[in-house]
Amino acid sequence: MVALSMADGYARVTNKPQCVIVHVDVGTQGLGAAMHNASCGRVPVLIFAGLSPHTIEGELRGSRTEYIHWIQDVPDQKQIVAQYCRYVGEIKTGKNVKQIVNRALQFAMSDPKGPVYLMGAREVMEEEIEPYKLIQEHWAPVEPTALPPSGVSAIATALVDAESPLVITGYCGRNHAAVPELVKLADTIKGLRVLDTTGSDVCFPATHPGWLGLRYGIDDGILEADAILVIDCDVPWVNTFCHPGPGARIFHVDVDPLKTQMPVFYLAATKRYRAESLTAFRQLNDFLATDPRATASLQDPKFAARWTALEKSHSTLLSSLAALALPPAPSDPAPKITTPHLASLLRALCPPTTIFAIEAVTNTLH
Repeated sequence: MVALSMADGYARVTNKPQCVIVHVDVGTQGLGAAMHNASCGRVPVLIFAGLSPHTIEGELRGSRTEYIHWIQDVPDQKQIVAQYCRYVGEIKTGKNVKQIVNRALQFAMSDPKGPVYLMGAREVMEEEIEPYKLIQEHWAPVEPTALPPSGVSAIATALVDAESPLVITGYCGRNHAAVPELVKLADTIKGLRVLDTTGSDVCFPATHPGWLGLRYGIDDGILEADAILVIDCDVPWVNTFCHPGPGARIFHVDVDPLKTQMPVFYLAATKRYRAESLTAFRQLNDFLATDPRATASLQDPKFAARWTALEKSHSTLLSSLAALALPPAPSDPAPKITTPHLASLLRALCPPTTIFAIEAVTNTLH
C-alpha cells in the first residue's frame, strides 16, 4: 500500500511510469486501496508480482523449496487486481520478457492511463537467456486522439450561441499544458464558466472570473447552463441532487467516454467523442480564431457584458470563501476552529510547493 502510493504520487508529478514489486498473492492483496486510487487517478504504474513455482520435483531451476510455495499457489492470482488494471499478463518465458514489459507499459501510458500488472513464476525468473535488444522507439504509447471536424464545429458553435455556456472537467489538469488552453477558451467566449470536479490535478485557476469552484455533484451553474461541455470528467453531476435542464445541449469529450470500467454510467449527451482534452481545447481555440461566423458572433457587445457579470459574481464567490476562513469571533460564546480556518492557517504557514494528502470524506456537496 505504501509502495504503490509512493509510486502513484511520483508518477503524477513526473508523468513517468513507476514500478512496484510485490510478493505473490499476499503482496498483491497488500496493494489494497492504492490500486483503486491509481486506477481512478489514471496513473501509469507497473506492478510485478511473483508466482509460486509450478514445478515440484526440481525439473527446472527455481522449483519449490519452501512449504509456503504450496500455500500461496492460488487459482488465479491476477484476478485479485485485474478489474483495476489496464492490462494484466504473465511472463511465461524470459525469451520475450522485454516485449511483455513494453506491452504493459504501452497500456499504462496510453489514455486512459492506469496501472498494469505482470506476474511470473520463479522458474521463469531464473531462466537463462541470450541477451537481446529491442528498438525502444517501437514501443511508444498510443498518440492522443482528436475531435472530428464536425465535432469541433458543433461544440464551438454551441458554446458561442449559448446564453449560459459551461465546461465541466476533472482530469484535464493532469496535462499541465491543457490548463492555459482551457483558460484561452474561457477568455475567448466571455461568459463561459468552468466547474472543476478535481478528478486529479486542478484544471482551472481560481483567479479566473469564470471559475465556479472545486466541487462535484451539485452546482447552480449546472442548472442554469444551456450548453455544457463535459470533458475529461467521471462524475459531472449526481442526478439525485442536480442535473441539467431538459433543453441543455450536452457534449461529452473524454479519452474513455464509455467509462469501460464502470458497469453503470450514462450521460444524456447530444454528442460524445473520444478525444484527448489538450488536443480538443486547441482545436476549439483554432476554430474560434479562424471561423468567420464564430469571430463575428464573439464581437457582439453582450459578451463584454457577460464578462463584467462574471467578474462581479467571481468577486462575490471569493469573498464568501474568505469569510469561511475567518477565525471565531471573540464574542462567540462557543468558539470553535472550523475546517476552512484551519486550512487557511496551514496555507499561510507552509511553503507554496507543499503537497497536501487528505484522507477525509469529501464535504463538497455542502
